[in-house]
Amino acid sequence: MPRKSKGKSGDPFTCPVCGVRVTDPERTWTLVSPIPDREGRVTITVMGAFRCPNGHTWKAVIKKFKSGEEEGAGVPQTTEKEEGETITLDLSDIQNFNDEPPEEEG
Repeated sequence: MPRKSKGKSGDPFTCPVCGVRVTDPERTWTLVSPIPDREGRVTITVMGAFRCPNGHTWKAVIKKFKSGEEEGAGVPQTTEKEEGETITLDLSDIQNFNDEPPEEEG
């Protein structure tokens, strides 16, 4: 006789005992696999501890992803790159940083 799947409904936010849906986990943490797969990617698992209003507690996997994969695998992304602000410093400014009083902006 096949075993009854305990709380493996696919939704980690649903209580496996009473079926109540919870909005947020009480606590989250990450698990990193110690051994990469054959492509060299490391699996990162986000776990969560949940508590339903009826007092039941459970732990479930919130998300699993490989370190080499992109977040939106099926969504085409633009290749445009935004230019950030360039800050240029002189080495003498950094070396004499603590010697001079700060300049007041006005």
